[in-house]
Amino acid sequence: MLSYTVRRLLSAIPTLFIIITLAFFMIRLAPGGPFDLERPLPEQIMQNLRAIYHLDEPLVVQYGLYLKSLLAGNLGPSFVYRDFTVAELIASGLPVSIQFGGSALLLALIFGSILGSIAALKQNSRTDYTIMGGAMIGITIPNFVTAPLLSLVLGVYLGWLPAGGWGEGAIENKILPIVTLALPQLAIIARLTRGSMIEVLRSNHIRTARAKGLPERIVIFRHGLRAALPPVVSYLGPATAALLTGSVVVETIFGVPGVGRYFVQGALNRDYTLVMGTVVLIALFIVVFNLLVDLIYGFLDPKVRYD
Repeated sequence: MLSYTVRRLLSAIPTLFIIITLAFFMIRLAPGGPFDLERPLPEQIMQNLRAIYHLDEPLVVQYGLYLKSLLAGNLGPSFVYRDFTVAELIASGLPVSIQFGGSALLLALIFGSILGSIAALKQNSRTDYTIMGGAMIGITIPNFVTAPLLSLVLGVYLGWLPAGGWGEGAIENKILPIVTLALPQLAIIARLTRGSMIEVLRSNHIRTARAKGLPERIVIFRHGLRAALPPVVSYLGPATAALLTGSVVVETIFGVPGVGRYFVQGALNRDYTLVMGTVVLIALFIVVFNLLVDLIYGFLDPKVRYD
């Protein structure tokens, strides 16, 4: 397994290189620049700023300087938030995004697996149709619709929870953002679990377990659910990376100071280094969590080998 992990990490290097290269040149092909304001700066000041950030150099030279800085572990300074480096901005927002995303993922995994298993056990019944109908609604309604509705109903009309704001990290301020993030993931996991469980419950090893007289709960949880989890685990790789790096919509609507908002703000402001920093972060998360998914496969399915 160690050699497999090392090979996967080494193979991820060219993938990261391609992603960084494409992102670097694409953001610079967009019109405008980080110092283009409604009231233009004097030409001499613009020249000085471009010289400080090497924007007066040829694009290939800028690319080489950025790669050199990145290899040294330096994400560079922010062009817009000039008192901060990109690393400092990400370090301030990432713990918040991880806290929200991790809580939403755990919530979705627990309840999605339970609901999907119940739907599979009650296949083609009213319970099954109700759960899957609710799951379809959860998948089709986007976060930018769910978030304002939850904020309006639970926050404004009923007054049960704060409608928005960070509130210094108070628990009541976290509930609505976490639920909003969790709902679509819960729906997807429920559908994946149901489909996989239906297939597993018809397999030979489940029939054998039942024929041996094992209690139904052991058949379902020890043999059935474990065999049904690989499709869910496959989905969790990219989903975890997306949740832990923040949701732009949810963080904006609820005023959460996470890292997701920096990507859009950096793109709108042409803050090249900030956009590149978030791209590198997301790419690293995807690579790492996809690797973890492959390793978890070995624990769920004894037939998987890493030779």
